[in-house]
Amino acid sequence: MSDDSNASGSTSDSFTQTTSQSWFSRIGGALTGLLIGLVLLPVAGFLLFWNEGRAVQTARSLTEGAGMVQTVAAERPDPANEGRLVHVSGPVRAAQLPFDSDLDVKPPNGTLRLFRNVEMYQWQEENRSETQTRLGGGTETVTTSTYRRVWHEGRIDSGRFRQPEGHQNSQMRYTSRSFNAQGVTLGGFRISDAQLNGLAAGEPFTPPGGSGGDGDGTRYIGNDASAPRLGDLRVSWRTAAPDAISVIGAQMGEGFGTYATNAGDRLFILEPGTVPAATMFREAQDSNAVLTWILRLVGTVVMFIGWALLLNPLKVLADVIPPLGAVVGFGTGLLAAVLTALTVPPIVAIAWLFYRPIVGIGILVAGLALAYGITRLRKRRPQQEKLA
Repeated sequence: MSDDSNASGSTSDSFTQTTSQSWFSRIGGALTGLLIGLVLLPVAGFLLFWNEGRAVQTARSLTEGAGMVQTVAAERPDPANEGRLVHVSGPVRAAQLPFDSDLDVKPPNGTLRLFRNVEMYQWQEENRSETQTRLGGGTETVTTSTYRRVWHEGRIDSGRFRQPEGHQNSQMRYTSRSFNAQGVTLGGFRISDAQLNGLAAGEPFTPPGGSGGDGDGTRYIGNDASAPRLGDLRVSWRTAAPDAISVIGAQMGEGFGTYATNAGDRLFILEPGTVPAATMFREAQDSNAVLTWILRLVGTVVMFIGWALLLNPLKVLADVIPPLGAVVGFGTGLLAAVLTALTVPPIVAIAWLFYRPIVGIGILVAGLALAYGITRLRKRRPQQEKLA
């Protein structure tokens, strides 16, 4: 074990552990992984298929909502619009400001949400492993665990450390949380506490009269900010204080609810500022597209992991001769990537045929026409070369 220190006075130490695994044990683990891979493949397929349906339903719901939404005045709810999808924009007010009672912090007037961020000075573990395959298929893994004192939001569970002794993290006296204003109104409409949660954190806020701060709006809870000790806290705040907000939802009495579309989604959108309904729907469509691609990527990664686990026993069997195992491992990884590339597009295509038959058939016909054109072009080239 070694010790070192940096300029800030924090310390770190390391712990090295060597473990061995026999070839027979690796075979057992590979077979277990094979079973997991057999589960992951249909899970990935379902995720990809479901994601396309979710994307289509959300897109249709937003298009449906954009075609029927009515922009109404914020001053007073019109009973004639009860249950209808409405768009309301205007100044927002709160009867009672949010208040951090734990630390006696009250934000300025106009604040709708107050966010408290708490960091603790604590131990953090970083692991680095190097595995070597020995002749006969067994492995030897050398893991070096480095422990450093860092500022980190939330408590790191030191009970999960490889070397918890001497690296225990205490419980936090305060934790990160948010506080909402009460009695929030948009003209004559009420905004519920749950709906207010749609507002994200905004500008940093420095409470007056803070002690022990670092000069950047943080409050230090400990003895000396220049020489932190384990368990010391560093607290900062942010506020969401828009002058106006815009809401799209179903008018329910003097408030709002979610609007059930025929396409299947329930619509409710809240944004800071005075935003036209068309812009809000366009931004929601963009967010839906981004989420669709993220879930496609997740499904593709899960599919690759499934194929890799399915093929991993071949590598372990070949690891009896380490150089051969490395070659087989490269081949199985490449094969898993190829199988993923061959599996994911058909699943997405089938989903499009199921959820968007007209568009799906159009893409399929275009793809077949392109493939036919390329084939014909290849056949013509040898004939032209012979004539030449």
